Amino acid sequence: AAMAQWEREEISERVAASVPIRAKLGKPLGGAAPYGYQWKDRELIPDPKEAPIRRLIYELFVEHRRKKTVARLLNEAGHRTRNGSKWSDTTVERLVRDPTAKGLRRANYTKSRGPKKGWDLKPEAEWVVSHVEPIVSDDLWNQANGILDGRRNGKRPAKKAVQLFAGLVHCHCGGKMYVPSNTPKYVCYRCRNKIPVDDLAAVFQEQLRDFFFSPEEITRYLAGADETMRSKEETLTVLASEAEKLRADMEKLSRLYLADEISKEGLGRHYRPLEERLGQIENELPALQGELDFLKIRLLSSDEVFAEARDLYSRWPSLTPEEKRQVVENITEEIIVGTGEIEIRLCYLPSPTPPPRPSGPREIMAKGQRNFTGSSRRRAGTRPGRRPCRCHAPP
Repeated sequence: AAMAQWEREEISERVAASVPIRAKLGKPLGGAAPYGYQWKDRELIPDPKEAPIRRLIYELFVEHRRKKTVARLLNEAGHRTRNGSKWSDTTVERLVRDPTAKGLRRANYTKSRGPKKGWDLKPEAEWVVSHVEPIVSDDLWNQANGILDGRRNGKRPAKKAVQLFAGLVHCHCGGKMYVPSNTPKYVCYRCRNKIPVDDLAAVFQEQLRDFFFSPEEITRYLAGADETMRSKEETLTVLASEAEKLRADMEKLSRLYLADEISKEGLGRHYRPLEERLGQIENELPALQGELDFLKIRLLSSDEVFAEARDLYSRWPSLTPEEKRQVVENITEEIIVGTGEIEIRLCYLPSPTPPPRPSGPREIMAKGQRNFTGSSRRRAGTRPGRRPCRCHAPP
């Protein structure tokens, strides 16, 4: 017995010593591949069926900022986890946190506390990180994890914006400006700086007059749109393939029942979940195909994109508040209200994923923002007796 115990300990030590070496070589260490990936020829590569769903999880979370909402939308669309279960907020958070999606696979970073007692993280110095093909971009991964980090620090998911420029207006002193219920003005609670809501809306509308795209920017926009369409096409292919598989499984169950190899209760127990999921997928397929067709129609040529960008100023008064808010979120980095001037920092164009807020002037310049100058831009929002403001943005 003593010799057998010694041999078990020796084997355990040799296996433990080989784990870091195998991890550094990129070899599998046992267990299933992360969701969205598969092992093929001893290499971790994206799974063509799961990768679009893994990417969709990040996109939905950045858009809605709620784990349970993402899980509900995935379930309603007919998506399921690898073992066929419904999505939960815990699973969504675990996948969002996993850096494998951005191309960094961690190995040898956990240790077991014992059978059915959970896992602990090892010291970071013992982790082995290897590079794999990414599913999402670094920016998208950082945005999603930034939301989770903010939640951990006590920040709750923000409510839906009511004001047109809510969350984007800052005072020159560094504080945010809000619209209290007792006054139609954006107010800074630090220095009591104020600006009327209507004046700021008029200033922004005038800025749209000079919001044009260059040919290079149109090309960049179309490249991003092509990537979005490619992602939707992959998701559409995965859903169609899953629907065919579900129909085949339902057909097998029906044959078993007709051949008296399965009882009526057994048929119902296995058939109903498949039928429910197939119905969800069949409802999702037309909507996804419609989005894809809409994108293809809207992006037939760069001339159409350019014409719509130039026409935005004239169409602005006829847009709904929701459409205006979407435009503001897509093309506005920040609005700074100073003493006698308003600084509106505009992006060139909307990107497929919302850009992170810049942290300094150098980052702002690197994003390619335009310079808007001119005193006439404030006239539309100037009232008699008010001090005119000058609108500009950093080069």
